[in-house]
Amino acid sequence: MASTSSANHHIGPSLAILRALPEPVYMTDSDGRLTFFNDAVARLWNRHPEIGSDGFSWAWTLFWPDGRPMAYAESPMAAALKEKRVNRGREVLIKRPNGERVTVLAFPTPLFDHAGNLTGAVNMLIDVTDRSSAHGAAQRFAAIVQSSDDAIFAKSLNGTITSWNRGAERLFGYSAEEIVGKPVAALIPPDRHDEEPNILSRIKAGDAIDHYETIRRRKDGTLVEISLSVSPIRNPEGRVVGASKIARDITERRRAEEQQHLLIKEMDHRVKNLFSLASSIVSLSKRSVGSADELAGVVLARLGALAQAHALTIPTTSTSASRAEQATTLHTLIRTLLAAYDENHVAVSRFQISGPDVEVCGGAVTGFALVFHEFATNAAKYGALSVPNGRLVIECETAGEQLTITWSERGGPPVAPPADGDGFGTLLTRGTVRGQLGGEISREWKPEGLVITLSVDGNRLNG
Repeated sequence: MASTSSANHHIGPSLAILRALPEPVYMTDSDGRLTFFNDAVARLWNRHPEIGSDGFSWAWTLFWPDGRPMAYAESPMAAALKEKRVNRGREVLIKRPNGERVTVLAFPTPLFDHAGNLTGAVNMLIDVTDRSSAHGAAQRFAAIVQSSDDAIFAKSLNGTITSWNRGAERLFGYSAEEIVGKPVAALIPPDRHDEEPNILSRIKAGDAIDHYETIRRRKDGTLVEISLSVSPIRNPEGRVVGASKIARDITERRRAEEQQHLLIKEMDHRVKNLFSLASSIVSLSKRSVGSADELAGVVLARLGALAQAHALTIPTTSTSASRAEQATTLHTLIRTLLAAYDENHVAVSRFQISGPDVEVCGGAVTGFALVFHEFATNAAKYGALSVPNGRLVIECETAGEQLTITWSERGGPPVAPPADGDGFGTLLTRGTVRGQLGGEISREWKPEGLVITLSVDGNRLNG
């Protein structure tokens, strides 16, 4: 096996410069047989090739940059010899004998004698493995950013948007072509323009901002609640040159939090009402019984009816529950809810219900049950159901798509509008009537008793 020194002696001392270069350099004759190599080639090959061997195909396995096998005839050096032209800057993936893969740029140049005949070629290989890995990592990172559901974008230190992913386009409505190069202030509502200078000041100081909740403006002018994380972007010298932002839409989370808060308040309200109602039932029942056993029986019966009424205000959560399982009629629903307050266990004795008995299904059952449960609760605490001789007249009327229900209390104590405004029960009732039943509700405190008029959309009765 020939050494580099013997090879250089054979070719001539003029190649001493090539031998001293830190980059791999080798030469072949016109048939592709190796005529010279420097020490850097031996290090790259991980062994000493043999002068006169057929190129380097025996020592390396070649691949295209995408990993496909490359035949030696397709290599840059083979192409330079075959086509007799410079073939520089081609990227090749080399598998060394030890299995390690190296990415190189090849710079083969054909050589000619004085007569213009091809005598061989010289090739320099530049190892760009680290650059290629960094480029691949950057491409993977860019793909992750582009496919992210979150809005990810960057801005310069003067607040100009410099990059924009598809998540940002979905969230804010601007395409990258529309918004890149524009000031980030385009996303900020007028009443929040003081936020951006504060954010930039912190970024310039090298600070990161995590999960800052704020409001931003979409292209169509609508506002969106977001959680914003901002990080400084640094150049290779470590100087802050910009900021990257990740914005996440928290509208649904806010809505869920508000719903949870409302449910907690509603649960608290109902529990208090149930204790109050239980006390009222005991007080009302003792007036019409003669013994403790009889009182216990009456109270248990009424509490059972109250439990049934309360169950109607809880929507079914079973995925197998059918629409029919939640269907009932309006009169049946009202009687069930009022049965707990019936002195003689017969609903018609204290309650008069008239008008069409329409079917109620699905979510409308919950809505009506909640509303009438609230009416009955207040009547038992303050109105006609708080005294033995009080009674209710409930009239149902239909006109086109509208259903009107009039709740009239008679024989109760004098009533007046609450001095401290609407309580939670009233607000809950009004919200249910408007939001779930698509209607309106009004109250009139007459000398003979409270009158409540409830007008709802008939199309909402089927859930």
